Amino acid sequence: MRFCSPCQMRLVRRWATLMAVVSAVLSASLQGDPPLEPAPASAAAASFENDIKPFVTKYCFECHQGEKSQGGLALERYMTEAEVLKHRDVAEKILDNLESGLMPPEGKPQPTDAERQRVIGWIEAHVLKINCDGPIDPGRVTIRRLNRSEYNNTIRDLLGVDFRPADDFPSDDVGYGFDNIGDVISLPPVLLERYLAAAEKITERAIVTPDADQAPIKSAPGKALASVGEAGSDFEFPQTGDYILRVRAWADQAGPEPAKMTCRLGDQELQTVDVEAVAAEPRNYEMKLKVEAGKRHFAAKFINDYYKPDDPDPKLKGDRNLYVDRLEVQGPIGVLPENLPASHTRLVTCRPSEPALVADCARVILRPLAGRAFRRPATDDEVSGLVRLVELVVSDGSSFERGVQVAVQGILVSPQFLFRVELDPEPHNSQAVRTLGDYELATRLSYFLWSSLPDDELFRLAEAGTLRHEGNLAAQVRRMLKDPKSSALVEDFAGQWLQLRTLRLINPDKAQFPQFDEALRAAMETETKMFFEAIVREDRNLFDFLDADFTFVNERLARHYEIPGVTGEQFQRVTLATAQRGGLLGQASILLVTSNPTRTSPVKRGKWVLENLLNAAPPPPPPGVPELSEEKDKVLSGTLRQRMEQHRANPACAACHTQMDALGFGLENYDPIGAWRVKDGTFDIDASGTLPGGAAFSSPAELRVILKSRQNEFRRCLAEKLLTFALGRGLEYYDKCTVDQIARHVAANHDKFSALVLEIVQSDPFQKRRGKSGDER
Repeated sequence: MRFCSPCQMRLVRRWATLMAVVSAVLSASLQGDPPLEPAPASAAAASFENDIKPFVTKYCFECHQGEKSQGGLALERYMTEAEVLKHRDVAEKILDNLESGLMPPEGKPQPTDAERQRVIGWIEAHVLKINCDGPIDPGRVTIRRLNRSEYNNTIRDLLGVDFRPADDFPSDDVGYGFDNIGDVISLPPVLLERYLAAAEKITERAIVTPDADQAPIKSAPGKALASVGEAGSDFEFPQTGDYILRVRAWADQAGPEPAKMTCRLGDQELQTVDVEAVAAEPRNYEMKLKVEAGKRHFAAKFINDYYKPDDPDPKLKGDRNLYVDRLEVQGPIGVLPENLPASHTRLVTCRPSEPALVADCARVILRPLAGRAFRRPATDDEVSGLVRLVELVVSDGSSFERGVQVAVQGILVSPQFLFRVELDPEPHNSQAVRTLGDYELATRLSYFLWSSLPDDELFRLAEAGTLRHEGNLAAQVRRMLKDPKSSALVEDFAGQWLQLRTLRLINPDKAQFPQFDEALRAAMETETKMFFEAIVREDRNLFDFLDADFTFVNERLARHYEIPGVTGEQFQRVTLATAQRGGLLGQASILLVTSNPTRTSPVKRGKWVLENLLNAAPPPPPPGVPELSEEKDKVLSGTLRQRMEQHRANPACAACHTQMDALGFGLENYDPIGAWRVKDGTFDIDASGTLPGGAAFSSPAELRVILKSRQNEFRRCLAEKLLTFALGRGLEYYDKCTVDQIARHVAANHDKFSALVLEIVQSDPFQKRRGKSGDER
């Protein structure tokens, strides 16, 4: 960066302070969970020692004990009530498996319904019960930096430059399925260097300076001059001012004097120079002069040709030649161009007419800019520090615009810009819950829906303190969802929820799928993004994600889907005329990311459905159990279904695969790249299956009907994932009350997408934050 090392040292010290704050907040965020509501008296009918422990010993220990316990769950670690209460996540998984009927697995001793319900009731009453009638714990969101997408979007909206500097930053850490989670997103040392470099590049693009090294350069090629002659070109001088005229040249030296070159501008002879440079080390020959606006001919003339190849005197023998590599005109210098970029005119709203006005003008520019960048009003001290940077640069002989560039660089490397900061006021009570200020709420809202800073309308409402008044918040949500910037929700939420970001990494086997190419890959991604965007912009029913009668295709994708009547590269909305496709599970992007390079993967597809549509992620496979790889598959025979059945004959696999495989087999009519098929090689496709609970299907269409009937599971799944993304933290046990309320209200509002977003925005975890106790400070 182009400012003094003391300034850089101050920035480094600010970073060191910030890192201490981050560490303290992160530590605090992992402590201080509120107590659970005491179990109701009715739960006393079951006890851990008399009911729960014997149940686990009888029905669970056979598979979940010791080093080779299935799913990595060794239950002997949780054989006291105190240990169970410490590991609510384990209890929640056990509860899910008991309620779904997955555990104990088929073929193992089964508890009676009364025994099962007794354990379920005890877990709900003693371990997971929360008082949803009283105040809701909103949790704490860890201070976190902007991720790459947020940084790029914020730079675009703050400075108005079409530039994506964060594409060169290290990849962001992912937690709970998203890359905006405060507890996991880190700050590698190399990122600080990238921030500094990016700030300089951004300001050079956004703000034009009249300084010589920033003046525009026009060039024209030169030529070799073997005899007297000239190399020249016409140049346009856009306005009257000072310019640097430059000739890059060298020479073959011969004779008693060096090669000479005369530079001319039009009829005006500027100077004659000795060109002593040689080919190995060319030189620039410069002239600075004032030039009137208009077109001028700039030329370099060779004036002392010499040719005596046969002279007996070695000092006089030779051939003198001049080589003009190029001619350049740089400028105007000290004068801003007439056609300034929009970013410059937007930022530099005044220019001091005399040195005494530098500070006042800088303050006019920097106060509103810093306020937008920090997402709240900048303090007097912050603005004064930035103004001093401008004064320092100007006093050093550089232009006012250069000073503004440096001050903006200071803004862009400030922790107040790079981090989303929500500081609790002092003093505060232990575990105190506070309502976010309007600026904090506006920031949460804009980064949720736009992955960027608040716009002018949000800032105006925040400044007036009326963002929550008279339906303003709901109106803003609807406005923002219709704004083109809501495409960030498609890129950042849908791209990670649906795993579309991995689509670019999948490479189907070329020998088996020669029709697959990059155009088809791009079309697959576009279809799903446009489908998601249609549900957002048209405020459609959430269950259209599971089954819809429309999609978006261009000619390439329509041919892949065997949809007639679509031509050209332009995507168009089409009504699906058959039951082959509908919703996300009929889209090639999803089918491709859940396949192997050479064949489909019922396991991956089933797992994807469980994780992303039903919020029932299976545990990791037991240690030592191999995948059904192509090599190991050779020892098995028959259809893929038959080979999978042989594979899961292993008792360690059967429990989870019973549901996963059934869901995946329901999508077997789609090949690895999402094309419809009725055969797999020589075998007929069997897309039938039966889920735990007895629901049966025989085709993808029937599977979609079953999934669509599980409305509460999908509604809660999407609510939890979108709430996680909106908050930037993983959900905790105490968030159950919020999720329950969101799901109820969304159902009551016809399951519209805007209802889901609005319920999240109006929820306590989004609107409030829990403080930290005094001993955490």
